[in-house]
This record gives sequence, structure tokens and C-alpha cells, in this order.
Amino acid sequence: MTTRLRAGIIGGGFMGEVHARSIRIVGGEIAGIASSSLERARDAAATIGVDRAANAEELIGDPHIDVIHVCTPNASHVPLARAAIAAGKHVVCEKPIGVSRDEATQLAADVEASDRLLTVPFAYRFHAMTREAQRRIAAHSFGHLTGVTSVYHQDWLLEPGDDNWRVDAEAGGASRAFADIGSHLADLTEFLAGERIVRLTARAQTVHAERSGREVTTEDLAVLLVEFESGALGTLSISQVAAGRKNSLSVEIGGAHETVRFEQENPETLWIGHRGGTALLQRDPKLIGGDVARLSNVPAGHPLGYLDAFAAFVGDSYAAMSSGVLPDGLPTVRDGLRAVELTERVLASAASQSWVDA
Repeated sequence: MTTRLRAGIIGGGFMGEVHARSIRIVGGEIAGIASSSLERARDAAATIGVDRAANAEELIGDPHIDVIHVCTPNASHVPLARAAIAAGKHVVCEKPIGVSRDEATQLAADVEASDRLLTVPFAYRFHAMTREAQRRIAAHSFGHLTGVTSVYHQDWLLEPGDDNWRVDAEAGGASRAFADIGSHLADLTEFLAGERIVRLTARAQTVHAERSGREVTTEDLAVLLVEFESGALGTLSISQVAAGRKNSLSVEIGGAHETVRFEQENPETLWIGHRGGTALLQRDPKLIGGDVARLSNVPAGHPLGYLDAFAAFVGDSYAAMSSGVLPDGLPTVRDGLRAVELTERVLASAASQSWVDA
């Protein structure tokens, strides 16, 4: 980061804490935090160790703040991000960047009409070994794309008594499982494959029709069959009710000569498959180089994980905000819009039980 940016965080929950850690790791300054009430902002400030608790409008209007981190429930992302852009701030906005395509498109238009940058935390792109996977998949020796198997399973909403604001369509939007974690999976799948999904057919299911005494309309799981630009087929499986799975994201990309598999819960290795055998490739910045070295802030044998990847995302965001130069792989407002568009297509396909263009 070329200059020390001053950040305001809106949202004091788990993701607000993740953003705060990352801001400090990359050398930014947290100038204040806001939450759903001033009392909750004070609690969050005490937990995170921030001197200033404020409301969102005060942080957005503060001329000494350079970047606003939006970490609030989904329905509030667009109004907060648009206000921050209008106030001349850069923005880091949690996904989804909108709960409908129309409002996400409007936000993208606002950003692109300004001289500000909005980035979206598709942080799984920032594991060092996802960049090595991307490099290998793009190499001639990999061959043409033959198939993709992508999975993101969790169990935090397994029981009917499990609840969260994301379950409520008013706060989280019409989609839950896909918008929440499927968007990460689709983004990483397209990023690694180097191709977009052009058609899909999806099925979605609400396992628990009621939680905490109220009706549930958002999906607990979704399964997609997808077609890529080259004609290759793939599957994506997303679930928040998969018993025993905590944050099990994996992407397996098959090529004519090689298969590459990345597992988020084992981020220090890649599984490499050939007709003649298989191997596990360990992260070693001295031997692999490139983005593996750039995104490795500790030597081989010292495991890097989720918080390291998130900090690398914030570091690249701040570097771009300071210099105006976008590092390769940095997800911006267009990537956020892509995720919203895919979410709408998934819901449309699940409702009609048919193939749709993506």
C-alpha cells in the first residue's frame, strides 16, 4: 500500500471484525465503526479496539475517511455504498452488492461514473494456491477444459432452530444459500476455469419451511448443472444444511491432460491429477514464485489460511485505491454485479425447472 488509508467500518458483526483485522494487517487506520445502533457500535468498537463509535452517516460524511467498508445485512448494501461513492469515498462492499439486478446495476453505474473504486471480498481468489491453480489451468500443458466439479457445503443452518438475519428475505434477499456462499463458489469457479458460465439449470430446496416460528422462503441448498463458453459441462453444489461440513469449499477443474483441485479447508496444497498418477503440490514461494510468492507473507511450512487471504484482498484493494492501478485478480463492482446476475438466473431456473442463459 503506497499511502495509509483511513477506513470507516459499517457493521459490527463477524465480518466487521474480519475487515478490521485485515485493515490493520495491511497498514490501514480504522477511523471509526458504525452498527445498527450507537449502542451496538460502542460494543463493536470496544471489542475491535476502535476509539470512535458513530452512525453510518457520520462516517460516510467524514472528509478524513478515505474508504468505507460495508459489512451490514444485504438489503442495506446499495444505499450505503451509493452514499459513500457520492461522498467521494472508495468502498469495500460485502456481497451481494445488491439484492436485485436493477439496484446492483445502478450501483455499478454510480461507481463507473466516479473516480472511486468499489471492491468485493471474493477473498478465496487470494489464497496463494488458487493463483497457482489458475496458472496451471491456463497453461498449454493443461489442455482444453473437460469438466468442473465445485462444492460449497456448510452446516450452520442444519437444525430447524438455527436462525440468522440471512434467513429473512427482507434483510437478506430472495436467495440465501446461493447468494451467500454460492456466489463465492461461482466466482472462484469462473476465475479458475478462465471461462464464464453461459447456461445453467438449477434446483433449489428449502429443507426447513419454518425457523423460530416464522415462514422461510429462502433456499437451504441448490444444485446446478452448468455449461461454460467452450461447451464444457460442470456441476455446482451449495448447501447450508450439510451435517459436519463447516466451510467445505472445493473446486476441481478437469483438462484434457491434467486435473487441478483446490480445497479451501486445505489451502496449502493443490491436488494434481494425471493419467499416470497424482500428486499434492505444497505451497512454496521459493519454488513456485509468481503470485504464490506475492501472496505468501510467511515461508513454506507456516500455514496460511482464510484471514491471510482476506488481508491479501484488502491489501490489493488499498493498493489500487492509492495508485489507481488494478492488480490482477482484484474483484471489483463488475464481479459483484456478475454474482447478482447469476443469483437471479439460478432463482429463475429453479422456479421454471428449465435451462436459462447465464
